[in-house]
Amino acid sequence: MIPTILGITVACFVLIQFVPGGPVEQMIANIRAASAAQGANPAAAISEAEIENIKRNFGFDQPAYVRYFTWLGSALTGDLGESYTYNRPVLEVILERMPISLFFGLTSFLLSYAVCIPLGMWKARKHRSLFDTASSIVIFAGYVIPGYALGILLIIFFAGGTFLDLFPLRGVVSDNFELLSPGAKVLDFLHHMILPMVCYMVGEFAFLTMLMKNGILEELKKDYMRTAILKGMLPKTALFRHALRNALIPIATRMSEIFTLVFAGALLIEKVFDIDGMGLLVWNSIVSRDYNVVMGIILISSILTLFGRLFSDLLYTYIDPRIRLQ
Repeated sequence: MIPTILGITVACFVLIQFVPGGPVEQMIANIRAASAAQGANPAAAISEAEIENIKRNFGFDQPAYVRYFTWLGSALTGDLGESYTYNRPVLEVILERMPISLFFGLTSFLLSYAVCIPLGMWKARKHRSLFDTASSIVIFAGYVIPGYALGILLIIFFAGGTFLDLFPLRGVVSDNFELLSPGAKVLDFLHHMILPMVCYMVGEFAFLTMLMKNGILEELKKDYMRTAILKGMLPKTALFRHALRNALIPIATRMSEIFTLVFAGALLIEKVFDIDGMGLLVWNSIVSRDYNVVMGIILISSILTLFGRLFSDLLYTYIDPRIRLQ
């Protein structure tokens, strides 16, 4: 995991160096634009010495490899640097947007697994029935619709668009949120979250349901299931006692995402519903060339992703004792 993380940070740091319009260039452009607005000559607004001072202030007077090891040394101590855009510590900027993304990630994760596993099992038991066909149509319709497009449709139909006005149009709380009672604040927050949550869940919901169904169907075809049923075990009992555990192995792979829930963010969904979460932070940081924020998010998300993969591998051994880590 350690060399993988180092490799990721090196690759991303190198790529960032080739992106034009960094903080030095932006500050120079702002100074020249301000000078032009006052009627002065933009080219003479800033001297070479001042440019060198700007580079020194941002640390760009050093070679790229020196800047990388300086950043890495600070990151190992928990210091991810200062944000060029927000003029605040990077970790503080990330933590500020983490709660809303964690809520979306954790809620969608729990709801998806709580619904998709039993739904996939039921679809497998009712394979090729009217219920299976009808639910598959709905599931695949949701799967092919992008989350942001679904969000626009939901706003039109249910958020004061052309039809019903049942949900708020945007944001995570109402304007009078501070005046509400604690219970009313919770209800107001949940009321705002329903439509965005549907958009977050729609793609993963379809994938997990069909993955579970296909896993169960595959297990039902195997000899050990036929033998269990021929010995007198009820099909339902055999399904829960034997097939379910083996069918959960592919599902366990997705469990690794539990470690990256704090970075659950979808830019376009957040733009549609005006939610200032991690997706919007990543996009704004890339557009504004806020290198420290970008590298901080990459570092933390990489570490959590790798821990998620490790958790997934350990989960395999619990679900199926035949699997052993060598």
